[in-house]
Amino acid sequence: MPRSTRRLAVIASALVAVALTATACSEPETEDTVTASDGVTYDLSPEQASRIRVDKVDDIAAKVPQAIRDRGTLLGTGTPGTLPPLGFYATDDKTVAGSEIDIAWLVADTLGLNYERQSGDWAQNFVQIDSGGADVFISNVTVTEERKDKYDFATYRLDNLAFEAKKDSGWTVGGRKDVAGKKIGVSSGTNQEQLLVDWNAQNVAEGLAPTEIAYYQNASDYYLALGSGRIDAYLGPNPSAVYHASSTGESEVIGTFSGAGDALQGEIAVLTKKDNGLIEPIQEALNHVIEDGSYEKVLEKWGLQSEAVTESVINPPGLPRKAP
Repeated sequence: MPRSTRRLAVIASALVAVALTATACSEPETEDTVTASDGVTYDLSPEQASRIRVDKVDDIAAKVPQAIRDRGTLLGTGTPGTLPPLGFYATDDKTVAGSEIDIAWLVADTLGLNYERQSGDWAQNFVQIDSGGADVFISNVTVTEERKDKYDFATYRLDNLAFEAKKDSGWTVGGRKDVAGKKIGVSSGTNQEQLLVDWNAQNVAEGLAPTEIAYYQNASDYYLALGSGRIDAYLGPNPSAVYHASSTGESEVIGTFSGAGDALQGEIAVLTKKDNGLIEPIQEALNHVIEDGSYEKVLEKWGLQSEAVTESVINPPGLPRKAP
């Protein structure tokens, strides 16, 4: 997504909200940090001095394709925007920060490479992988059966989705029937969109009121819609919903679900072009940082401990294929 001051305003509003609600005994905050109600202090600075780094592991690095080793850089692509703690622009409105960037650096460090990341909208990221313009897509990508036809995956986090509603909305989502007759926001081309569309189809088939689905691509837009009551809830990644709710006090999480649907726990993974020789060393790098504890430190830094995996797996069962 393109950068803009408007997007940065979402982060700024979180900073202001926390500053107003901080108690007298709280530690002083700078404009580059925000402490949420769960006690996690997020680093929003362009310096990202809190980033966890690791050393190269020679036997894993030796498995990286020679052309990438010669280049010395792991080329990544991703979708930043204003979705702390996953990927967002820091307070300088140009430096990309977040848990996905930290995970990418853990992988690159282990492989003895620098990490260079470009940004694009969701569809453009796949184009970059297809064209060879990027080696890896690390940006909250869910494993799906359809994507596995063209790409390889190495998992690193559980994929949980959350319904986020205005504070004290008075309703919860325990299953698909609870969204019947509601207006729900979602981003197009995502697994959360597919989940919502599938739920709506089942509800309509059973004679329930249809769900009105509203599409948004920018966090600032759907949070404005949520705050003004133009949508009843927004369905998106659980980490960003928890961050927004805890840091602003303006919303609440009213239901969480696996990104792969009722029958399968979804997983987030590093995506590479199929059979390009990268996925095995990436998986080994991820398992190395899981074992040495640096992976856990990254998740703790961004408040994502509940989505930790115990090992990275290549091409696990993914979100089911869409019905023809």
